[in-house]
Parts: sequence; structure tokens; C-alpha cells
Amino acid sequence: MSTKSANVTARVQPEIKQQAEAILEKIGLPVSVLIDTLYRQIIMTGGVPYSLTVPQFPVRDSMTDEQFNLIMEKGYKQAKNGQTMSVDEAFAKINEEI
Repeated sequence: MSTKSANVTARVQPEIKQQAEAILEKIGLPVSVLIDTLYRQIIMTGGVPYSLTVPQFPVRDSMTDEQFNLIMEKGYKQAKNGQTMSVDEAFAKINEEI
């Protein structure tokens, strides 16, 4: 007789688990269904069904002086026009995108 289910054990940071499970709860998707769906996608695609690359952010070393100056000018204009946010707001926005 074959087993109808198998257990999967994974270690994740408690905050990450809590945040992800809260979102899954809002959309009514049990974690077990999500994992089963992911495994099925891996089988169907022959790999991980999404990109695991690190996004490339522009860094000073990879910019020309002209590119760097354009970014600095844009930031200066935004600051002059009051288009700013507090550090707390900035980090909250970054955390939303993670």
C-alpha cells in the first residue's frame, strides 16, 4: 500500500515564516498546498519555476561620471522640491518590497 502523503521539514527564520503564513492565510492557501504546488511546478518545468538571480543594482564603480551625476542631480532636485521621506518610511517601503 502506498503512502498518500509525506512530510517536509524546513528551517526558516521565525519572522519570515510568520509573515509568509499571514499572507497565505489572507488568500486562503494552506502552506501544504503551496508546497505541493511548488513541487509539482518543479517537476513540470524541470527546475525551480522562478528566477533565483540577485538583481543588479547600479553601483558607483559600474557607472560613468555622467550616469552618476544624473542620479545625483535627480536626487538633489527631489530634495529641493520636498519629495522626501523619513528614514522609517524608507525602510518600511524597502521591507514591503522584500
